[in-house]
Amino acid sequence: MSASSPAPSLLTRIVEGQGGRIVRAVSHVGGVTTLSLRTFRALFTTRFEFRAFIYQLEQMGVKSFGIAAATAVFVGIVMAIQFAFSLERFGARDSVGRIVGLSEARELAPSLTALVVGSRIGAGIAAELGSMAVTEQIDAIRALGADPVKKLVVPRMLAGICLMPMLTVFAFVLGTASAALVCNLTFGISVPFFWTSALDSVWVEDFLSGVGKTPFFGFLIAMMGCHFGMTTRGGTEGVGRSTTTSVVVCAIGVLVADSVLTQLFLQFVTH
Repeated sequence: MSASSPAPSLLTRIVEGQGGRIVRAVSHVGGVTTLSLRTFRALFTTRFEFRAFIYQLEQMGVKSFGIAAATAVFVGIVMAIQFAFSLERFGARDSVGRIVGLSEARELAPSLTALVVGSRIGAGIAAELGSMAVTEQIDAIRALGADPVKKLVVPRMLAGICLMPMLTVFAFVLGTASAALVCNLTFGISVPFFWTSALDSVWVEDFLSGVGKTPFFGFLIAMMGCHFGMTTRGGTEGVGRSTTTSVVVCAIGVLVADSVLTQLFLQFVTH
């Protein structure tokens, strides 16, 4: 009787599992890069789908104002309370407006808006395109001689690029206003003084270093949502997997891009 082959060790299974994840991650990066190149080629070589672009603005942008507003309001309130309590120990409570203004302009408004709203947008794109993929609607578009990238990806990519700066400006104004209101009601800091100190400390370069990152966030979110949606397989269960993966990858992508873009913008925009 032949001896049975030895079971793989725990270390071997871990290495094989991590290797498979790395291969899949590299494959997804390549897929997103390829889809991005095809999207830019379709953008400049085919007729622009203006009606589809406007429809995506409404679907992705107008319906995201509620969650963007809620995020901005409560983040502004928490930031104002935390800084006011901390600075009061050192007799610098009047500097709350400056700190909140700079924090909102440079980081909080663009990054948190991209994380929260971007996760919603990426999940929506992945679910919509994933449903089209498993029901063979994307294959039907190819069979009719049309380009799915032109019809499906280009409008969503442009909508994401245009929407994120507008949502960020909206979040900055609303977050700063909520911080000014809570400081007035809780700590007796007048609203005009709060706004004056906040706007005096935020220079144009600070504002641009925050808002300038958001088109890149919008591009990444749209492309990753489209990639995971169009590569969906496995029926409704596959749509669920693609949607969940899109949310996670969009959040990680925004954080990674934010760390890189913040360094670049602080070096080249604020100098």
